[in-house]
Formats: sequence, structure tokens, C-alpha cells
Amino acid sequence: MTATASSAPPAWRELLGREHLGSAIVLAGGVLVGAINIYLAASLLPTAVAELGGASFYAWNMTVYLVAMVIATMLTGRFLSRWGNVGAYLAGFATFTAGSLACALSPAMAVLLLARGVQGLGAGLLSGLGFAVIRAALPSRLWTRGAALMSAMYGVGNFAGPALGGLFAQFGSWRPAFAAMAVIGAGCGVLVPRVLPRSQGNRKRVPIPAGSLLLITAAAGAVSVAGVVAGTPQKVAGIVVALLLVAAFVAHERRSAQRVFPRTTYRPGSSLKWVYLTLALLAFGVAVESFLPLFGQRLAGLPPLVAGFFAAAVSLGWSVTQIASSSVTGQRAVRRMRVLGPLLLAAGLLLQGLLQRTDTPSWLVLVWVPVLFAAGAGIGLVYPHLSVAAMSSTRDPEEGGRAAAGIATVTSLAIAFGTAVAGMLINLGGDSTLDAARYTLFGLGTVCAFGALTAHAANRTGPQRHHVAGGGHDRRRQARSPGK
Repeated sequence: MTATASSAPPAWRELLGREHLGSAIVLAGGVLVGAINIYLAASLLPTAVAELGGASFYAWNMTVYLVAMVIATMLTGRFLSRWGNVGAYLAGFATFTAGSLACALSPAMAVLLLARGVQGLGAGLLSGLGFAVIRAALPSRLWTRGAALMSAMYGVGNFAGPALGGLFAQFGSWRPAFAAMAVIGAGCGVLVPRVLPRSQGNRKRVPIPAGSLLLITAAAGAVSVAGVVAGTPQKVAGIVVALLLVAAFVAHERRSAQRVFPRTTYRPGSSLKWVYLTLALLAFGVAVESFLPLFGQRLAGLPPLVAGFFAAAVSLGWSVTQIASSSVTGQRAVRRMRVLGPLLLAAGLLLQGLLQRTDTPSWLVLVWVPVLFAAGAGIGLVYPHLSVAAMSSTRDPEEGGRAAAGIATVTSLAIAFGTAVAGMLINLGGDSTLDAARYTLFGLGTVCAFGALTAHAANRTGPQRHHVAGGGHDRRRQARSPGK
């Protein structure tokens, strides 16, 4: 066991080689299109509003998309049980493609919002499937590499979404951007039957965890509404309601036979709940990217495009670092990184808050880049290892798939919470952009720092099992999947 845990990781060329490249493209591509479209429409909406009208619905664009994503991630297990790997992925790409085409053809803002909801359902399903199907699509020795590649897509998407949207908006053409997303989704869908291992769907009807689904959807809706309403009291009320609904969700899940998260999550002494909480606190900090361009433009006088690229330093740090951190295999080193990651993220945000100035000089603006990169590196340092810890938390294939799909649910919900909290903190700044920037960065940084405590709890309550159990997983998967 010790030798396995400490052995050198497989090279990236094995994951991206002929045998696994197709699977890697589908898994990563599904996560990427969902991540890109979180922020793509934000760059396109001013141009769309000029053509379609409906400015009063402007703020609901992100809300509808994120709530739909959260709902779909919770249905990932049902789709897999019913349709198998290939069928579930085809449904995800088909839904996303249809939603993207509907966005491109929308004649009115109300239709665009409805189409964004359909698009979000497809994106959420694809995000959940990416982490769930990795167990069948790749051998366990490649799980950490695969998880790093997929979670890097969140960072790439956060960078590419605003850049792509801004590029199309620059030429006054918002519809082709959504059409391009439809082409990409359809292209990935064509690959699915050729590259993914087939698994048999369960012909019997799988019960929907209706109570859990209703509560967490209401929580996602409440926190998303909190992010768009005006006034601090209204935002606080929305966040409090959302937290109460999350508490009710956990209480319901503990005693329910039909659950969103695996039973292991709620068992005493299980590390899975702490792994999920750490992932949530890391994703919570990502919300700062939505507001960094605003601070850059107003405090440093940066052009919109330049300010957007400065904000993307967080995503760049996230993506680059996790590709490198996936090479770490020693249990002691991984445990230390779990605690270090949230601390690095928090320190980067807090330091960025200290560096905010009215009429920021150019030399100080340049200092922002490595600070934001370091904050993002805190996420990338541990995200792939936490993802694999969740995926390998149980030997049961069905429960393991549910645990893996939970990664996308937790991430989407945490980003929604972070965005709402950041909006509340900006309101506290009033008319002062400097105060708003400091409140936001200090507030999010403080919350993210608690991730070090949840990571420590995860280390204390459960060992990493994915290296030890790897061989067994490989043998059972090969026996179940004739295509492998």
C-alpha cells in the first residue's frame, strides 16, 4: 500500500494519449462549455438588450442559469441509472445544444431567459457527469489527472467566457456566440458513442429525491435572488433564508431513503462532508471574479477588456496550479496541501484588499496580477485531490457516482452563494468604490479561510483511499465494461 501511494503518478501523455484522449475531450469539454456560459452572457447582454429590450430582466440572466445548473447536477445519478454513461451524456449535450440554439434565435428577452434555463440544465448535467463518469471512463491511476483536467476547465471557462463574449460584443454580434456554443456542444456529442465505455442503464424507475431537490432548488433560488435585489437588508434576508433551506436540506437528507448525496456524507466520522465543505469554501472565493473588473475600471481606470484580463488572473492561477499539483501523490504532502490551499486563497484575497487604492498607480496595478494568481493557485493546489477524495469515498459504484456528481452540485451552489454575499458586501460600501472593494475582498477572504479548518477535519476523520483501492476499482470496472 505504501509503495502504491508513494509511486510516481502517470504522465500526462497517458491521459492525453490515443487510448484515453477521446474520453478526456468529452469529460473536460462538458465541464468547459458549462463554465464558459456562466459568464459568456454577461458580456453579451448589453448588446442583446439593445436589440431585444427587457432591461428589467438583465440581472436574472445569471440567476436562471445557475439555478438550472444546480437542479441538473442533482439529477445526474438518475440519468446515469436510467440511461447509462453514453445515454446520459447524449442527453446532456443535446439539452445544452438545444438551449444554445434557442438563445441564438431568441426573439425576446423572456425567450432568452427561458433558453438560458434550458442551457443551464444541460450544462449542469454535463458538469455532474464529468466527475461521475470518470470512474468508468478512466483507470483509477488517472483519476487525479482527469479530475485536475476537468476542474481546470472551470478556471479556463471563467477566463474564456468573458473574453469570448467581449469579442463578439465588440462587433455587435451576440447571437453567433451562442451559435458557436451549440456547434461545440454538438461536436462533443458526436464523440460520445465512440469514446465512452458503455454501461447498462437500470430499466426500473429510479425514485427522484423530490424533497431534497425541492429544498436545495429553493435555496439556490433564494441566494440567487439575494444576488440581484437592491438593498442590503433584502440581500441579508435572502441569504438567511437560503442558509435555513440548506439546513433543512441536510436534515431531510439524513433521514430520507432517496438522497442527492451518498449516505456516507452523513455518517459520523466520515470525511466526505468535510471534503464537500472545503470544496464549497474554495468555490465561494471564485465569486470575486465577477466584481474584480468593476474595481479595476473604477479604481485604476483600466479599459473594460484589460480589467477583465486582470480579473482572470484568479482563474489562470487555479488552472495552471492544479495541473501541476496533480503530480503530488504522497499522502502527507496532499494532506498539507489541503490545509494550505484555502489559506493561500484567503491570504491572496485579503492582500488584494489591502492593495486597493483610489486612482491606483500603474506599478501597483501590476502587483495585483501575482497576488490574484496566488489566490487562484490556492484553489488549484487542492481541488483535484479533494475531487478524487470524494469520488473514492465509497466502493459502491452507485454511491461513488453520486459522490462524484456532488462535486458539481457543491461547486455551483457555492459560486451562487459567493456571488450573493459579494453583492451584499458591495452594497455596504455605498457610493465608495474603494470601501466596496475592500469589504468584498476582506469578507470573501475571511470566509475562505475557514476552509483550512474543514480541510483539517477531513484529514483527521478519514484517510485518502483512492490510491489504496485503485487496483480493485480497475479490475471491477474492466469486468463491467466490455469496451475497456
